[in-house]
Amino acid sequence: MSILTRTNRLGFFEIRLESIGGLGANLAGKMLAETGVLGLGLNASNFSSYGSEKKGTPVKSFVRFCDPEVDIRDHSPIEQPHVVGIFHETLYKTVKVISGLPADGIVVVNSTRPAEEIRADLGLVSGTLAVVDAMGIALEERTKLNTSMLGALFRVCDFLDPEAMRSVIRSTFEKKNPQLVEPNLRTFNRGFDEMELHVYPVTSDAQDRIFERPQPLLGYETQALGGVIATQGNSMTRDVSGSRQGYVPEYEADKCTQCAKCDSICPDYCFVWEEQADKRGRMMPFLQGIDYQYCKGCLKCVDICPSGALSSRREQWGWAEQHRVAHQFPVYEGGRM
Repeated sequence: MSILTRTNRLGFFEIRLESIGGLGANLAGKMLAETGVLGLGLNASNFSSYGSEKKGTPVKSFVRFCDPEVDIRDHSPIEQPHVVGIFHETLYKTVKVISGLPADGIVVVNSTRPAEEIRADLGLVSGTLAVVDAMGIALEERTKLNTSMLGALFRVCDFLDPEAMRSVIRSTFEKKNPQLVEPNLRTFNRGFDEMELHVYPVTSDAQDRIFERPQPLLGYETQALGGVIATQGNSMTRDVSGSRQGYVPEYEADKCTQCAKCDSICPDYCFVWEEQADKRGRMMPFLQGIDYQYCKGCLKCVDICPSGALSSRREQWGWAEQHRVAHQFPVYEGGRM
């Protein structure tokens, strides 16, 4: 008798992990598949999809499970997953993360926000929503959030054996980084235990979501008249908050000595300055704040700040947008600035 609770027409139980490069979704997918094979005797496959510069950009990891007598001959990306794991909330803005999810599908989200807010953002009418503060757990345990997300995924995939994953965690870390075994076991256990489950009944009018394959925004049919591609290499509209690993720098103006060390070390010119008169009437640049539109959360500015005006804080949903001081770029009109 099969231990898989449900399968598609090919006999597969499929999981799609939606993430940002650098958060460990690729490794999480490998460990998930390994657990199914070594711990449960299932057939499984895993592969990921990402670009050459994957850190901070959207990535996907795919996992297929099936019974031992079923051959895996399908190696295409998973378009109709039974479970979707969302590693970073920023993905809502640019990626249709639950595209192709059936009406009774399961979504696991790394978030600290109320489930109803997440549900509204996703447009989730029916199915199961699991919410876990995977980033918070990882920060407290000094690990990565992929392990806490694995704990939550094991909770919703009831055919998976948590003890098998604990064995995989031990074998993954004990040779090269034995000091990480216990913290990662704690992280996995907390993700499993601290996840909140919300079930929304499938109504008679509920429908499976159609998978929408992303298309290039600009091509020979869609580019601007004259062939000008204004957004190529342009970060004006890009949201890089997905690159942040849970912390952002916070600026306190009353402690600042205007030494500009933060500006000299910032790799993305996130600090906004304005020329003002000092106490003696001399004109000099004064720091106004941080443009979080371009901040990747490297925290080099916090490390170098001699006055304590910059400190790290746990990023909360919407905080960066509320405290952003935007750069005022020159506007070009008719070839003149």
